[in-house]
Amino acid sequence: MSALREPGSFDVILIDGRSGSGKTSLAEELVHACGGSAQVLHIEDLYPGWDGLAEGSHAAGRALIERGYRAYNWGTGEFGPRIALGSQRPLIVEGCGAITADNLAAARSWAGGEEARVYSVWLEGSEELRQSRAFARDGDTYRPHWARWAAQEDRLFAEARPMDLADEIMPVR
Repeated sequence: MSALREPGSFDVILIDGRSGSGKTSLAEELVHACGGSAQVLHIEDLYPGWDGLAEGSHAAGRALIERGYRAYNWGTGEFGPRIALGSQRPLIVEGCGAITADNLAAARSWAGGEEARVYSVWLEGSEELRQSRAFARDGDTYRPHWARWAAQEDRLFAEARPMDLADEIMPVR
């Protein structure tokens, strides 16, 4: 069963993929499919700036274990007050670095243990499509950081191997 068809039947859904692959849009679709009742953890809120992809990925697991986090303010360069993660289900964790072995274990723990219904989706799209989407979304703000972020993705994904861990690989067109 795919989380995309029945998102409300899962405790936690993790959505990962390279920049511009549509992770946030898919998360929004799943929230809508759940009647607005799902909560979302955007890993973008955990990256401590443009060089913080790996750190943000690790922080996602900590946020699940600690049931809360401090969101990074990209404008001020500082972390804000603590935001609690409630027990509301499903919880959707979306962003580059969402699917790692540690984050999957933390998601199971957050949802009650080994019997938890955790599902992970990797979004796969061409670099041209992803870059076009990312620049349309963020414009000149992101353009100077694209290559640097992609290099971080290469390192993290080579280590974490999210495509091998994902329950579903969804092509993006």
